[in-house]
Amino acid sequence: MSLRNPYGDFEITDPQAMRALAHPVRLAALSYLQKNGPATATQLSEHVGASPSVTSWHLRHLAGFGLVVDGPPPSGSDRRQRWWHAAARGFRYEMPDTPEGAEAGRLLRTEMMNQALESTQQWLADTEPGLEPEWSRLAGSANTLLVLTSAEAEEIESAIEQLLAPYVQRRDTGELPDDARPVRYVRFSLPEATDSQ
Repeated sequence: MSLRNPYGDFEITDPQAMRALAHPVRLAALSYLQKNGPATATQLSEHVGASPSVTSWHLRHLAGFGLVVDGPPPSGSDRRQRWWHAAARGFRYEMPDTPEGAEAGRLLRTEMMNQALESTQQWLADTEPGLEPEWSRLAGSANTLLVLTSAEAEEIESAIEQLLAPYVQRRDTGELPDDARPVRYVRFSLPEATDSQ
């Protein structure tokens, strides 16, 4: 597995795919599939705020970029329905260096941050109040300003990913401890402008 991609995420390099995924319904559909597993367009529609036919159209668009696939139904499910699967448990991209690519990357980054902030607000309202004290204490928040070179920032990001990789990967092996539960780590790294900018 790549040191730059220790989770086996889908790597998006095409700016058109970034632009496609920057659509709120498409990003929400992919996020749902990655978190919950296969679903039909009808099942997804209630989670993405679109009708089943519109959701199906967006899924086909994502499939054109390989982000989702039309796959077999889960065991015991209706085989006549079209079941959609995420191509990978996550995705990643690097900001392209062309103006058009950078614009597409920014659109995707903006929608990803918007949805992350929305899910954080929903977590605060719906989940956090009912957490057991031990889990509530572990729900961390931090706002730390570091002064780094770009190489140091990349080193920190790589170290965080390497630290988390074994926990991401064991989900596939079924080697979960009995008391394990999903914990979402939302990370924002926000380089600030320098005085010369």
